[in-house]
Amino acid sequence: MISEKETTAISKFLSLVLRHNPKLIVIQLDAAGWVRVDELLEKMAAHGKPLTRAVLDHVVATNTKKRFAFDEHGEKVRASQGHSVEVELGLQPQTPPATLYHGTGSQSVESILATGLEKRNRQRVHLSADTETATKVGQRHGKPVIFEVAALDMYAQGHKFYLSENGVWLTDVVPPVFLKLMLNGK
Repeated sequence: MISEKETTAISKFLSLVLRHNPKLIVIQLDAAGWVRVDELLEKMAAHGKPLTRAVLDHVVATNTKKRFAFDEHGEKVRASQGHSVEVELGLQPQTPPATLYHGTGSQSVESILATGLEKRNRQRVHLSADTETATKVGQRHGKPVIFEVAALDMYAQGHKFYLSENGVWLTDVVPPVFLKLMLNGK
């Protein structure tokens, strides 16, 4: 099939166009973030990024973060979460576990302690169900730091939580009062 390096490069490009910049290859996401597979493949080829259906299937199936999903008929594809473009994923509010986690770089600690977790350029704040995943996320931003989020307490006070198709918990904001900086992963 294709190498892991090629799979990663394709995944990163798909993340770019399906989450942040569909105009880059002149595709139009529908309101729920879907694009027809044949249109995606055609537009990628037209923009110097040829991709076969078999390779797309491989990238979607093997992506460890399950960033992408096909519709029930396999005719459309979308990013599972993480959009900065406006889409409605159709997720229903859910009761979160008592504690969730957020990984970030150490340079963000002061700001987060002051203002909480904000969605910034994304549609929602991303939270992990375990510290291992949060640590991996934090490593992308420098020296990883983990915040413990009192998710069930937030929920009890009216905050809504959503669970994406790939297991990422989403919410609109996490006020500082619901955050606890974990020291040494504890």
